Amino acid sequence: EDFLNLIFKAMIKDSLNSSHPVSSAVQSSEQIEEMFDALSYIKGASLLLMLKHYLTKDVFQAGIEVYLHNHSYGTAQSDDLWDSMNEITNGTLDVKKIMKTWIVHKGFPLVTVVRKGKIISVQQEKFLYRVEPENWTSDASYLWHIPLTYVTNRCNFTHCTNAYLLDQKSG
Repeated sequence: EDFLNLIFKAMIKDSLNSSHPVSSAVQSSEQIEEMFDALSYIKGASLLLMLKHYLTKDVFQAGIEVYLHNHSYGTAQSDDLWDSMNEITNGTLDVKKIMKTWIVHKGFPLVTVVRKGKIISVQQEKFLYRVEPENWTSDASYLWHIPLTYVTNRCNFTHCTNAYLLDQKSG
């Protein structure tokens, strides 16, 4: 419950146009300090949980083990983690491409789901809690690769889960 409260607080900050991406190029030590705030840590943890759920616990765990083995006693960048996940998925899923959309964009998407009979349509757009005119920039080009999981009446959430990757504005 405490973690959910932290996530929601971080989401409020991240839904403001004054937010910042989890990862970006820095030029000075002051910029590095600014990047490591609660938003970066909580959003980062949430993204890892999202990835773990999408890949499955076993695949995610194997990717973490490869990452730790390959970079023990060394330095690493975020791409190294995504490359380790790609290695475990044998190239069947481009984890780096998916996760880049989450860590280089500030904010998060609002996904709208519409059902017409047996047809389900989904659409994404950047969610803004409050537009701050002094910090407003157009984010119309933002596109996330959103792992959507769902269940049908043929199974329950613990028995079987279906997955769909929304990598366009609508699908």
